[in-house]
Amino acid sequence: MIFRSRFSLALVFLTTALGVAVEARFLQANRVSLSNQQAFLEKLSAAAIERTHHGVRYDPKYVRIPYPGGDVPADTGVCSDEVIRAYRALGIDLQKEVHEDMAANFSAYPNQRRWGLAHTDSNIDHRRVPNLMVFFGRKGISLSISTHGEDYKSGELVTWDLGGGVPHIGIVVDRKSAASGRYMVVHNIGAGPRMEDVLFSWKITGHYKYFGPAH
Repeated sequence: MIFRSRFSLALVFLTTALGVAVEARFLQANRVSLSNQQAFLEKLSAAAIERTHHGVRYDPKYVRIPYPGGDVPADTGVCSDEVIRAYRALGIDLQKEVHEDMAANFSAYPNQRRWGLAHTDSNIDHRRVPNLMVFFGRKGISLSISTHGEDYKSGELVTWDLGGGVPHIGIVVDRKSAASGRYMVVHNIGAGPRMEDVLFSWKITGHYKYFGPAH
């Protein structure tokens, strides 16, 4: 009986020690992951801010572009093009990523019901905000929508309804507004990429993080 009690006690100690070791390794790996993610968001913020130094004429017309790695002329574009270009600066091609996911999951995207399309189009699919919302929701992290500025962090993506169902998208960056204390947003609403305190200027429809296919 004494032997069994000692054996049981030793087994409990061993199991506990193994559990602690496994948990420690998990927490260490999780910290590394979180560290990598934070570094990525900081780089995305910097890439978005860098875009504000480029002159871009707002031009929403359909343009045939190469695939993958295609882009409309550098001096033109819309709100989604600035998001695409910021990610490209980090080596992530949203044209390719969106196209591949849409090709495999076409019914998950609003192409058919919104635009009456029956197949993918790598020239334009990734440039449409509703498609990006689906993609970021599927492949990234969907975050809560709130009216509190502190809930929106640098490197996150936000989408809006400008009114009448007109969509818009921008990237939250690590520069705060002196007036509101909120992080500002890099977006293109018609005057080229700008960094502005516009987080709550329109109705927010989406809030995401996306680290790319390798994260």
